[in-house]
Amino acid sequence: MNTNLQAAARTALACLDLTSLNDADTAADIEALCKRAQTAHGPVAAVCVWPRFVAQARAALPAAIKVAAVANFPDGSLDLQRTLADVAEIAQAGGDEVDVVLPYKALIAGDSTEVAEFLSEVRFASRPLTLKVIIESGELATPERIAQATRLALAAGADFVKTSTGKTKTGATPAAAAIMLKEIAASGLPAAGFKASGGVRSVADAAGYIAQAEAALGAAALNPHRLRFGASGLLTDIEAVLAGAQSAAVTAAY
Repeated sequence: MNTNLQAAARTALACLDLTSLNDADTAADIEALCKRAQTAHGPVAAVCVWPRFVAQARAALPAAIKVAAVANFPDGSLDLQRTLADVAEIAQAGGDEVDVVLPYKALIAGDSTEVAEFLSEVRFASRPLTLKVIIESGELATPERIAQATRLALAAGADFVKTSTGKTKTGATPAAAAIMLKEIAASGLPAAGFKASGGVRSVADAAGYIAQAEAALGAAALNPHRLRFGASGLLTDIEAVLAGAQSAAVTAAY
């Protein structure tokens, strides 16, 4: 067994946001997700669910596993009232983290001031919870827009900048990650983190992003305080690798 792959699997497990954001999710699905989060090889960093399941997930999990939920998801509209209602629901139900979608369509249309104000309001309302801002890098398309979105998220006080919702054609890519990580490093914010989400299915995929994060932010950033993976299927491959079996997942981006 490749020891480097096993090391990547251990890091990916510790930094994993085990996610279920299907429209038809039920309480039984969330119960199964929370059981899955507590593996024989150790716990994941967090589970990520719809706001309506936060209280259930929080009750089912030990405090060491964070409960994240999404706001303004997946469309990323400029509807601040709706988004703040999502944030309030997450906080009141005992959630630890909010994954909010940057209004990427508005940014593409040139409304950067409105986007900045939106993110500032969400940051104010979500404190003291951890805030991850999803920029939907695949829809932004150009390096300039990806960099701009990352800067806007960081300027608003995001704890993490996240690639994708996983609901569009293009999820995380090494090219987008490189741009985002460069902006995070250049920001001078010592606690700002990066989250790869959307299409991260194998330990090999995760290993590539881990290497990028280390190169940009240093080895000290390879922990759940600064690096996350959002995925539903990645855990199966992590467990296979850590059990000494052959990786079964199809590598996507890498």
